[in-house]
Amino acid sequence: MDSLRQIDDWPAPTAAAGVLRDAEAVATHGPRAETLRWASVTKLVTALAALVAAEEGVIDLDEPAGPEGSTVRHLLAHASGLPFEPGAPAGRPGRRRVYSNVGFETLAQHVAARAEMPFADYLRAGVLDPLGMHAELRGSPAADLHGSLDDLLLLARELQRPTLVAAETLAEATTVQFPGLAGVLPDFGRMDPNDWGLGFELRDAKSPHWTGPRNSPGTFGHFGGSGSFLWVDPEPGIALMSLGDLDFGPWALEAWPRLSDAVLMNF
Repeated sequence: MDSLRQIDDWPAPTAAAGVLRDAEAVATHGPRAETLRWASVTKLVTALAALVAAEEGVIDLDEPAGPEGSTVRHLLAHASGLPFEPGAPAGRPGRRRVYSNVGFETLAQHVAARAEMPFADYLRAGVLDPLGMHAELRGSPAADLHGSLDDLLLLARELQRPTLVAAETLAEATTVQFPGLAGVLPDFGRMDPNDWGLGFELRDAKSPHWTGPRNSPGTFGHFGGSGSFLWVDPEPGIALMSLGDLDFGPWALEAWPRLSDAVLMNF
């Protein structure tokens, strides 16, 4: 608990954090029930919905989706060539890691078309309700989920002990897709390689990074521009998450790795 008190010194007016060990909550600090915007942490939930759709046979990970030559797998792995914001493709699929909100919006449209229902409804029925989450998608499936720390704890538990998809499916989703692709990790610069799974950003040997130096290379998760993040480190069996109401900035570049290291040392 003392480690989590670091968030009291963050410049965010509101901040909340939690730690899971082996899918059990062991510490929280800050308001657990306050609804905050998750920003790009939303992509983890959208990716999970796509994995559910794949297991249900609604979609196939390797079927065409997005620009010519792209598949569902490309969209999930930011390898479709679609740009960050609406516009012409930045390149051909599978050539470079181009972080793309448009890619996830295209993915959601594809799932919705195959499922013959709005994506928000599919997300609710396939992920949010089964996990007991009260979070709500209020816009883009790339960045507009709003929910509480309690919701984020439930998501983290699912990522440590999956119930919606097979363990093998989650294992595939958290391993490198299209190895060797270089690209820009938002706010951190060019990485070569810029490894990504199926919706999950992979720490691997990236430096600098928003997780801590003590995090193992197998750490996976996502951070959001709203000051939110979630990582799962399978080596020690620890997950750390935080929500806030101050946009990502220089403060987070220092605060998040420091908190991550403290949690790994003390839990």
